Amino acid sequence: METPLEQAALRRVSARLGSLAPSATLAVDARAKALKASGENVIGFGAGEPDFPTPPAIVAAAVAACEDPANHRYTPAGGLPELKTAVAAKTLRDSGLEVDPAQVLITNGGKHAISNAFAALLDPGDEVIVPAPYWTTYPESAWLAGGTPVAIPTDESTGFKVTVKQLDAAWTPKTKILVFVSPSNPTGAVYSATEIDAIGAWAAERGVWVLCDEIYEHLTYDGVTFTSLPARVPALGDRWVVVNGVAKTYAMTGWRVGWMIGPPDVVAAATNLQSQQTSNVANVSQRAALAAVTGDLTAVAEMRTAFDRRRMTMTSMLNEIDGVSCLLPEGAFYCFPNVSGLLGRSIRGVTPTSSAELAELAINEAKVAVVQGEAFGAPGYLRLSYALGDDDLVEGVGRLQSLFGEAV
Repeated sequence: METPLEQAALRRVSARLGSLAPSATLAVDARAKALKASGENVIGFGAGEPDFPTPPAIVAAAVAACEDPANHRYTPAGGLPELKTAVAAKTLRDSGLEVDPAQVLITNGGKHAISNAFAALLDPGDEVIVPAPYWTTYPESAWLAGGTPVAIPTDESTGFKVTVKQLDAAWTPKTKILVFVSPSNPTGAVYSATEIDAIGAWAAERGVWVLCDEIYEHLTYDGVTFTSLPARVPALGDRWVVVNGVAKTYAMTGWRVGWMIGPPDVVAAATNLQSQQTSNVANVSQRAALAAVTGDLTAVAEMRTAFDRRRMTMTSMLNEIDGVSCLLPEGAFYCFPNVSGLLGRSIRGVTPTSSAELAELAINEAKVAVVQGEAFGAPGYLRLSYALGDDDLVEGVGRLQSLFGEAV
């Protein structure tokens, strides 16, 4: 039997954090960068990060903000009032959703907004429906807030979209929140207005809250349009929260500015939490975000054109690999190929039996970093970001073609 001292030693890290999984996408990106730093010629498809610099006008606004002593001090924990007003105006412009600035909380990136939303809404035992494939943070964040994530698998047969029939089968009296993401990370799926009508009506009927991640709202292709579920389905009432940010649209991943929009009582609760945990988001970053959301979308359109070209190239090249099939993504900047046809086949003396093992083989043998499908609740798939330069994209997928082409 352990002594009290031995028991204390075993409890150095809390059980809650001791069992928390690291972000798989950040882990893959960190490994790729470490290998590059050691001299390896690694091409990384792991991080969802535009390769473009932040537009000059936004950077100029940040430089000016550095020189203003007002930005050297604490500001309201919930965000600069002028930024909250601008986010409300931008939301009406882009989503058709009319909100008051008091319904906006400025956060340290979109991930923080998601964490705040779950903390504000969930009690222990509340269930959160998370359609899979899902971004790695959704279930972990829900679990940290005391919720119970309930994954619903989807596949190519439905374009990686969840159906109302699946949602109803997963519903229980404990169901509190549905996580709804369109355009989707990791699949690039975009729900149509008709599909959103059906899902919104289901949530309204069941009294389920909907957490809508709209971070990829401006990145859709082939005439496909983004539709905001709360704006489209007024029957949902005020049982919704929208999370968004400047990271993807304006190539501002490192600036760490996101926001949460929702009913005043929920946003007030999340603001109280943020006041205790982080206080205000860095003022210089908030000033940069203000310039972004009040500016035009010219730079965004230019980035989208490049992403569209890369999307076509990557999808075509992946589908040339025997044992791989990849749907053409309609949004975001990811391909999500099915690689199950490569599993169980020998490649350079290794016989991978999972997409995780296949991803390990790719970085070891081809020096190409990809994210395993297991991280997204979808074994048998890989996620590759096409938010990197054209030459690196062709070189990287070409290496995978050569490596996986040896499968026997």
